Amino acid sequence: MVRRATSGKKVLSQANLASLGADRLAELLMETAGPALKRRLRLELAAEVGAADLAFELDKRLTALEVSRTRVSWRKRPELLTELKTLHGMIVARLAGLEPSLALDRLAAWFDLYPGLTRRVQDPKGELALIFDSASSDLAALASRLGPEIAGPILGEALATRLSEWAAWVGRGAEGLSPALARRLLVDLTAGKPQPTGRLALVVRRLADRAGDLDAWILSLSDADRKKPDTAAEIARRLAQDGRAGPAREALEAARASHPQARPAKGKAAGPEPQGETWYAAEIAVLEAEGDSGAADAARWRLFERTLSPEALRTLLAKLADFEDVVALDRAFEIAAAHGDLMRAVAFLMDWPAHREAAALILKRRSELRGSWNDLPAWAERLSARHPQAALLLVRARALALRRLGAGFSEEVEQLISEAEVLAVGLAESDIPSHQDFLSELRSPR
Repeated sequence: MVRRATSGKKVLSQANLASLGADRLAELLMETAGPALKRRLRLELAAEVGAADLAFELDKRLTALEVSRTRVSWRKRPELLTELKTLHGMIVARLAGLEPSLALDRLAAWFDLYPGLTRRVQDPKGELALIFDSASSDLAALASRLGPEIAGPILGEALATRLSEWAAWVGRGAEGLSPALARRLLVDLTAGKPQPTGRLALVVRRLADRAGDLDAWILSLSDADRKKPDTAAEIARRLAQDGRAGPAREALEAARASHPQARPAKGKAAGPEPQGETWYAAEIAVLEAEGDSGAADAARWRLFERTLSPEALRTLLAKLADFEDVVALDRAFEIAAAHGDLMRAVAFLMDWPAHREAAALILKRRSELRGSWNDLPAWAERLSARHPQAALLLVRARALALRRLGAGFSEEVEQLISEAEVLAVGLAESDIPSHQDFLSELRSPR
């Protein structure tokens, strides 16, 4: 038998194909290219000639897709999705490099294909919508590159006449817009016009965030929304950060008055002020804007007592001199140890990190452990070297929780049993139940 020779040169790769030479490759492409590949090749050839030729070829295909009424079967859908991606890529990667203004016009026309396509393409997995949604960032980048004078009228006209779809695309891409373009669009959408509602309000809000226009952001909120406690508190926070202490205080008091607890039932006293995180963040910002840093720090402690927010604690510690921050940190650990939610407290201590305090808390309040908390295995691993008893309690709690949830003696439960057995070594002088007692509890019917 003749031994067949093997060679890397036969592997289908870019390098090996290049070795065939341009003429041979061109010949093969002409022989074998199907309609989709031929369209792509025409676009590539047009791009080599210049921006006008590429724009012309793109226009022909975009128009063909726009006027078509043929329903696309599930077999043809992948081909259509591939072509949409190809057209998008030729616009933003090739035409935009040659002539950005021509590219933006074609990109707008590409986005305008979507409504017609939805009527003739079944899209059960949302693949079609995802292609257009994911292109929002490219729209924002190209429009910002051209600036408000060129891009403003194009996007403004699309929002004014085709709001249903364009509000979502501009809203998603708003973070990538230049502030100047965002401001231009805001003027087009709001100047001399009624208060925005619905989709328009949402896009105005996103644009206002990008433009740094707080008044436009507030204008985008309905009267009913402004009266909601959390929204009113957010308005107060933003006003305070903008240096408008007076209006911020008014908004904060409005948030307090609008909270359900502030409106007592008949014959009962009013409840405490709203104490959500949004409320406290607003209160802190308002007090800082008013120059009352002492009261702001007191509010930060109240926020920490409720939420165990590491950010609030770090802000407090950063303001303190040496040794004072140690006292404050001890106070924070005491607050965590007394917190009503053990798992949140342990999470704070583990992430700070304060492993010794976390281990002590686990041992002290072991009956409150919730084994369904997904961080337990990672915490046990971090505590196992220096605090094996606390790690053991976490491992056991996880195993018991999985059993109660119907996991049986799965691979994960068996692994937890093995870990628990290792960690249980040396428990003779401990008040923690033995490994055998743990196994009995694990195997007992529920």
